[in-house]
Formats: sequence, C-alpha cells, structure tokens
Amino acid sequence: MKNSDDDWWFCLRHMRVEHGAGCANKDRMGPYRTESEAAGALELARRRNEAWNAQDED
Repeated sequence: MKNSDDDWWFCLRHMRVEHGAGCANKDRMGPYRTESEAAGALELARRRNEAWNAQDED
C-alpha cells in the first residue's frame, strides 16, 4: 500500500498520532482518514479484539 500525505496514523513507538510521513509503517496503525480516527486506533483495536474473542468462545 502506498502511503499518502493525507493519511493519518497512530505511532505505537511514540504513542501519538502522525500525519503523512512519519515512523516506519511497522511501528504504526493505519492509515486512517482523519486525525480523530487515528487517535482512536487503540480503542478500536481493543473493541475488535473483544468481539473476536467472544466469537472464539462461541
């Protein structure tokens, strides 16, 4: 996937939102369309993991 300067990311190394070029993709979650989506990356991942764990229990 080619990165766009318009993309937003959440950097796991620095625990902050980045816009455009930043840390290596291996250290980031995204891309996201907006800064607020990127800021919610960890919460979104937590909710998805909970849902997947619930499916595994069924």
